[in-house]
Amino acid sequence: MNDEVGSELELSEDNDDQAKPTHIVGIGASAGGLEAIEAFFKTMPPDSGVAFVVIQHLSPDHKSLMAELLSKRTHMPVHRAEDGMWVEMNSVYLIPPNKNLRLFHGRIILSEQDRDSRGINLPIDIFFRSLAEDQGAKAIAIVLSGTGSDGTSGIRAIKEELGMAMVQVEETAAFDGMPRSAIATGLVDYILPPEEMPAQLLSLQATKHSQ
Repeated sequence: MNDEVGSELELSEDNDDQAKPTHIVGIGASAGGLEAIEAFFKTMPPDSGVAFVVIQHLSPDHKSLMAELLSKRTHMPVHRAEDGMWVEMNSVYLIPPNKNLRLFHGRIILSEQDRDSRGINLPIDIFFRSLAEDQGAKAIAIVLSGTGSDGTSGIRAIKEELGMAMVQVEETAAFDGMPRSAIATGLVDYILPPEEMPAQLLSLQATKHSQ
């Protein structure tokens, strides 16, 4: 490695320390999740010190407009996740189609979708488990509207590492399969409408800072 490359690497590491989020929030959503995601970010302040990674079930052939839509709901920068990106505070990262997303030492790692023996890919569980392993008690999982049970085993992993789990109240979800499955674990800390979740996150921040 030459000196110039080494200096750039040191600088990027320094910048990462300065921009390190207090918590990383994984938001999992599937069918009917767009409205819930928008409601969440509409009330989430842009300067909380937290980072957000949104994991949706995306059609491989459909161009997602999530980045454009979310940019109208938040003053935080909204990024389409790229392999190797640092996850920085006060920023939102969106999973791309046909990919699974994991965290490793605060960086985004993208890989091709890997389906199980039933031909099913569970991107929310995959991300939540890596979030738990990478961030420990600084990991927060949020499950919003969707069918099926993606996110449920990931919440178990988050709670094993003493992270926090929030789930959309079933009555407000367009599709309640994912919220209902997550709630049935008995491990969820808060069950709320999406627009009320940011206040609870800020309350967590205040508690951590006062300790």
